[in-house]
Amino acid sequence: MAELTVGEKLKKLYELQLIDSQISEIEVLKGELPIEVSDLEDEIVGLETRLTRLETAVKEIEAEESRHHVNIKEAEALILRYEAQMDNVKNNREYDALTKEIEMQRLEIQLSNKKNRQTKIDLENKQKTLDATRERLEAKNKALAAKKVELEKIIVKTEKEEDKLRKQSEKAKKKIEDRLLKSYDKVRTSYRNGLAVVKVERNSCGGCFNKIPPQLQLEIAQRKKIIACEHCGRILVDDYILQEGEKEQVSEA
Repeated sequence: MAELTVGEKLKKLYELQLIDSQISEIEVLKGELPIEVSDLEDEIVGLETRLTRLETAVKEIEAEESRHHVNIKEAEALILRYEAQMDNVKNNREYDALTKEIEMQRLEIQLSNKKNRQTKIDLENKQKTLDATRERLEAKNKALAAKKVELEKIIVKTEKEEDKLRKQSEKAKKKIEDRLLKSYDKVRTSYRNGLAVVKVERNSCGGCFNKIPPQLQLEIAQRKKIIACEHCGRILVDDYILQEGEKEQVSEA
C-alpha cells in the first residue's frame, strides 16, 4: 500500500473528527441521564441496605418490649402465688421470706416498666426513621423509573444512528496510522467538546479561537506537514480539506 500524503492523512483525520463529533452530539442529547440513572441505582442499593438494618432493629426492639411484658406478667403471677401462700405461713421466718419475695417481684415489675418506657421511645424513634427511609426509597424508585423511561426514549431514538456512527468511527480509525491516532485520541479526550481536528475559521483556530498568523495559514493550506495550534494543541486544517463531493459522501455515511 502506497504511503499516504500529508494531505490525505489530514483528510482522514478530519473525516474521523466529523464522525466522532456526531457521536458526541448524541451523547450530549443523552446529557447526564446515564450518570443520573447510575447514581440513583447506587443510592437505592444503599437505602435498601439501610432499610433492612432498620427493619431488623425494629424487630429486635419489639422482641425486647415483648420480653418486658412477659417479665411483668411472670412477676405478677408470682406475687399472687406468694400472697396466697402467706395465708398458710406457720412462722415469722416463712412470712418474712414470702414478704421479701413479693417485694423483689414488685421491684422487678418497676424495673421492667422503666425499661419498657425507654423501649417504647426507642421503638417510636426507630419506626419514624424506618418510615422516612421507606418514603425516601419510594421517591428514589419513582425518580429512577422516570429517568429510565426518559433515557430509553432517547436510546430508542438514537441507538441505530449511534451504532452506525461508532462502526464508521472504528472503520475510519483503521485507515489512520497509530501515532496520529494516539495524538488524536489524546487531544480529543482533553477537551469537553471532543474536538481534536479543527478548521481555521476567520483567521482563528476553530477550537480555542486564538488568531493564526497568515504565514501559518498558508502552510496549513499547502498540507505539506501536520500543524497543531500552538495554544490548544488541536490539529489545524484548511477550509477546503474536503471537496464538495467528499463532503456530501461523509454527511451521507
